[in-house]
Amino acid sequence: MLETVSIEPSFTAWRVKARELLENGVAPGDLLWSDQSSGQEELFGEAGSPSLRVRESNLTVPKAFFPLAETVACHSTENRWALLYRLLWRLTRGNERQLLFVSTDDDVRRASYLAKEVRRDCHKMRAFVRFRKVGESEEGREQFISWFEPMHHIVRHNAPFFKKRFTGMDWSILTPDECVHWDGEKLSFSEGVSAQEAPDGDALEELWKSYYKSIFNPARLKLKAMQAEMPVKYWKNLPEAPLIQKLTIDASIRRDEMIGKESTEPTRAPKNLYLQRLHHQNSATMVRESDAVAMPDTLEEMQDLASCCRACPLWDRATQTVFGEGNPRAQLMIVGEQPGDQEDLAGRPFVGPAGRILNEALGELGVKRDDIYITNAVKHFKWKPAGAMKGARGPRRLHDKANRAEMKACRPWLLGEIARVKPRVILTMGNTAAESVIRPGFRILKERGEVIGPSEIAFDGRLFATVHPSFLLRIRDQEEKSAAMQEWVRDLKQAFEVCADG
Repeated sequence: MLETVSIEPSFTAWRVKARELLENGVAPGDLLWSDQSSGQEELFGEAGSPSLRVRESNLTVPKAFFPLAETVACHSTENRWALLYRLLWRLTRGNERQLLFVSTDDDVRRASYLAKEVRRDCHKMRAFVRFRKVGESEEGREQFISWFEPMHHIVRHNAPFFKKRFTGMDWSILTPDECVHWDGEKLSFSEGVSAQEAPDGDALEELWKSYYKSIFNPARLKLKAMQAEMPVKYWKNLPEAPLIQKLTIDASIRRDEMIGKESTEPTRAPKNLYLQRLHHQNSATMVRESDAVAMPDTLEEMQDLASCCRACPLWDRATQTVFGEGNPRAQLMIVGEQPGDQEDLAGRPFVGPAGRILNEALGELGVKRDDIYITNAVKHFKWKPAGAMKGARGPRRLHDKANRAEMKACRPWLLGEIARVKPRVILTMGNTAAESVIRPGFRILKERGEVIGPSEIAFDGRLFATVHPSFLLRIRDQEEKSAAMQEWVRDLKQAFEVCADG
C-alpha cells in the first residue's frame, strides 16, 4: 500500500521529509507525493543548499545534486517531488554515485529538462517585470509595484536578483501564487493576489512609450522571434504592448523608406578596440531568429541573456549555458575551450578533472582563483555518446570538438566578457580557445607562449597560449606527464608575471 506524503510546496519542506524517509529506508515506489493546498508559512526554516548528510545511516549526497534539486523544486509539476526522491534514493541507497553524469538516464534527463524550464521562466520574469511608481515612503524612498504571472514557483528563487538590482527603492512584485516585497532592509513574502491589485500605470509610462517608438527598428522586425522570446501572454503587462500592433503594421512602410533613403553620414563605431569588434559581431544572430539583441552593460546581465542563446544547435543538447566567473576587474583572463560534462551540469567553468589540475597549479603559484576571470570560448557542452567511440564503455557523454561556425556563434559572448573585464593579459588554453582568440589554425605545441602580432579579437593587451589541462590528463607515461605539467605551469607563471609587473 502506498504511503501518501503531503508537504508544503517548497524545497525546504521536501528536504526535511526526504531525509526522514531516507533514514527509515522507505523506497520511492512505496510513496505518493503531493502538495499541501493550504497557504501557511513554511515550517522548516529558510530554503538553501544544505549539506544533506544522513548521519544515522552514514549516507551522503553528491554536492551536484543540491543546485539541481533546488531548481527542479520550483517547477509547477507535482511529480517533481517523486522525481527528486527517486534520484536521491538512487544516489545513496542505490549505489549510483555517478548518476547525475549519466545524461541518457530517464530521471536525469527529466530533471535537467525541468530545471531548464525553471531557469527560462526566471529569465522571463527578469526581462518582463515592469515596475510602476505608486508613491514615496516617509523616508523619501520611491515605492513601486509590478504584476507578473510566472509559469512556475520562482518568486523566492528569483527574489535575490531583484533585491540586488533594485536595492535603492521599495518595491513589490505581485503574482497569483506568491508576492515578494523589499523595504530597503529585508525581503518578505505574502500570499498571491489577483491582477486587480496591481496599478494600471504611472506618470513615466508615456515617456517610456515615446522612447520605445523612437527605438523601434522595422528593418529588424521578426515577429516569430519576438513572440518566441516575448510570448503574447506577457504583452498585457507591458506598457509598450499596445504599440506593437500599430508599429508592426507600419513596419513594412518604414522599412522601405529606410532602404530608399541614402545615408549622408558614415556609421560611427565605438572608439574602444574591444567595443569595435563587439559592435561588428552584434550584427550576428545571438538569439534564435533575432539579431536585434543589444549586449547589456554588466556581466551579470550578459549571463542572463546568454542563458537563452540559440545562435547554434549546441544549446539543444546542453543542460545550460556555462558563462565565465571570477573577478570582474581581473588583470588576467583564462579562456578555455568549452564546458565538459561536469561543467555542463554544475553551470560553472573548470570544475571537472581539468579544473582540478588548474586549481592545483594556481595554488602552486600562489594565485587565488577568485582573483582571475575564467571562461570558455564556447559556452555550451558539445558531446557525443561514449558508444560512438571505438572501445568506449558506459553511457558517459564524451567531449566533441566545436566547429568553426559554433565557435563564431559564441564569439559575441566572449568579446562581451573581454570588453567588460578589460584584462591586461589573456591566456588561452587549448586549440579551440586559441583559434577563437588568436587565429584559425593556430598551432599550440609549436606556438605556445606569448603571441606576438594581430589576433582575431583586436585585443590591446598581451596574449599567451598554452595547452588545455585535459591534454595533460591524456598522457599515459608518468615521466612525460611530469615534464609536460612542469612546462604547462611555466606557461601559467609567465602570464601571471606579466600581470604582476604591470
